[in-house]
This record gives sequence, structure tokens and C-alpha cells, in this order.
Amino acid sequence: MRYIKLYWEFVKQNIKIMLEYRADFLIGAFSSFFIQLGGILFVWIIFQNIGDIHGWTFYEVALVYGLLSIAKSINHIFFDNLWVLGNQYIRQGTFDILLLRPISPLFHLVANKLQQDGIGNMIIGFVIVIKSMQELQLSIGALDILLLGIFILCGGAIFAAINLITCTVSFWVVNSNMFMWSVFSIHEFALYPLTIFHKSIGIILTWIIPYAFASFYPANLFLNKGFEQLSWVSPVMAVVLWIIALRVWRFGLMNYTSTGS
Repeated sequence: MRYIKLYWEFVKQNIKIMLEYRADFLIGAFSSFFIQLGGILFVWIIFQNIGDIHGWTFYEVALVYGLLSIAKSINHIFFDNLWVLGNQYIRQGTFDILLLRPISPLFHLVANKLQQDGIGNMIIGFVIVIKSMQELQLSIGALDILLLGIFILCGGAIFAAINLITCTVSFWVVNSNMFMWSVFSIHEFALYPLTIFHKSIGIILTWIIPYAFASFYPANLFLNKGFEQLSWVSPVMAVVLWIIALRVWRFGLMNYTSTGS
């Protein structure tokens, strides 16, 4: 409860900071909206010239696309500060400040920043998911909505855990952005059904860098296009990844050497 109350205080301070320059806040919040809108429009244009891709129609692909966009936006809004662990904290020596305060340094790092750019991604993601389900005439009940919410949260947790694992490299190489980006960019494949790619891509996105559990597998639970059993692995995968991520973080923390040492 202490950390929940403390996080709320961080949120209020972050909102005040973001709203200090309201024009910048609005531009940041909605610029990503138009970027994602452009992405899904590109997919729509492709489907205007073909009927389907390996049996997948436009709105089926859009459902996968929308689920990943929402999951990515959760990570973007709440865990974006992981990207600057090396450059802005370890390299400049300010990470020591987090270690001296009577709260978890990981909690402090994450709570230090909210990123408004992710709001646009989240909005367009929900619009795409709702529109896709309407066009596909999926029968959605209260339980389905609850499951969808769980899968979305698990997707966001998967993104955050993978970013935490990769950012921890900063404890050794300081600037981990290139490594983080190399891993993060693989999520672009998970915007689309795995069955349209080579099997090796499916293996990577399922068992090595499991972004598919944030989009493809949850979507299949509603579309009934196979892989329904793997859909239920999404919550398990999110928990396992966070256990691994926290262990990697603790190991990195134990090997941290201040720039002043």
C-alpha cells in the first residue's frame, strides 16, 4: 500500500510537469496517434489489392495489430524511463541518488517518468481493436471483456519485462540503447499474424523474445484460428519474464560501480 500511495504521488508530479507546457503535451500525446494511424492505413491499402494473406483478412490482422499497439503503449507510458538508465543515470552518476533513498531503486526509476507519447498509441490501439471486433461480428460478453483486459495487461507486462532485461546491460556497458533497440524492434513482426512468416520467426517471437503473447496468441482466442491453447500461456509468460527480469536486475545491481568509484 505504501508503494501504491507513493506511486500516485509520483504520477501527480509527473502530470504537473507535463502540463506545464500544454502545447508540447498535446503534440506529444497525439503525434504517435497519427503515426500508428498511418501504419494501419498502410496495411488497409495493401488489403485493398489482395483478398487475404495466408487466410487472414484485414480486420483479423487489424485485431492483432491493435492488441500489440495497446500493449506497447502501456510499456511506453509507464516504463519509458528504462531507456535512459545508462545515459541519464549511470553515465552521469545520478543513479547513486536512487540508491540512497529509502525505496526500491527500480521502483524509483520507473516512477520518475510518465511518457505522454504513449497515449496516442493506446487510443488508436483501442479504436482498432473495437472496430475489428465489430466488423468481424465477434460475440463478446462480460467474461470476454475481462479476458481481453487481462491479456492486454499481460502484453504490457511482457514488453516492460523484456525492456528491463535489456536495459540492465547498462550496468556493464553504460549505453545499452543499441542493444535495447535491437531487441525491441523485433516486436514489429508481432504486429502481424505469425503464420505469414517463416517458422523461425514464430519460434523467436514465441519462445525467445515472446512478443507474440501480447498480440497474436490473445487474438487467436477470439478468432478461433488455431493456437488457442497457447493463448492461455500469456499470463504465465508475463510472470516468468518478470521473475527473470527482476533476477537479472538484482544481478546487475550487485555489479554496479558508481562513476565516482
